[in-house]
This record gives sequence, C-alpha cells and structure tokens, in this order.
Amino acid sequence: MTTETPSLLGIHHAALICSDYARSKDFYVRVLGLRILAENHRPARDSWKLDLALPDGGQLELFSFPSPPARPSRPEAQGLRHLAFRVAALEPFIERLASHGVACEPIRVDEYTDRRFTFFADPDDLPLELYEVG
Repeated sequence: MTTETPSLLGIHHAALICSDYARSKDFYVRVLGLRILAENHRPARDSWKLDLALPDGGQLELFSFPSPPARPSRPEAQGLRHLAFRVAALEPFIERLASHGVACEPIRVDEYTDRRFTFFADPDDLPLELYEVG
C-alpha cells in the first residue's frame, strides 16, 4: 500500500472585493479581456459574484458588497500584496492598458530571475502586476 503525500495542484481562484461593481466588471472583462463564466446576484447579501476565466484555467471571483472598507495599501499592510498576471510580452499589454487610460509603472527587471515586470492598478487601486514570461 502506497501513501501519497497530499500536494497542492495550483491556485484555483483569487477573490476580489470591489467598491463599484459595474466599473470593476468593465475593467476586468473589457480592459483585461477576461471571459465571464458566471454572474450571480445574491439578494440576501445585496451582493454580486462574477466568476472570470483566466486563459490558463485559473479564475478570478469579483464580489460586490455594500460599503466595503478600503484596502490598506501604503504603507503596505499584511495579507495579499498584489496579483500578478503572466504575459508573453509586456509592451503589447501595456499599450492595451494605455488605450483604456490605465497607466503602468516603468518596466523593471526582477533581480533574481532577470524577468521584466510592471505594475498598474484596478479601479479600486488594487496593485496588479504584469510579469513577462516570454
């Protein structure tokens, strides 16, 4: 009898809470190009839940709640720091974001991997990263 050590297979989803559901839905669907898997209104919570597909099979869950507290960001707080997306090349995606009025920070190079990356923000100022994987 073989006993396997349980292991994580990957990230299934990340969940985000937004302050303006329509604005955030537009950003993640139209600007970032994510596909809607499901959209559900939860009347008991006065809340929306939007399931979005990433091309690699991962998902983002976008939630709305009445009057969510602001996310502490600067100085950086404990907890999830940012969400990073893999891209084949930075410049085309930076241009896509710019065409929608989304500014990116200057491109930097990861000192440990020599990979290029940049940061931008979603409508609630959540830090998002583009990480170039080639």
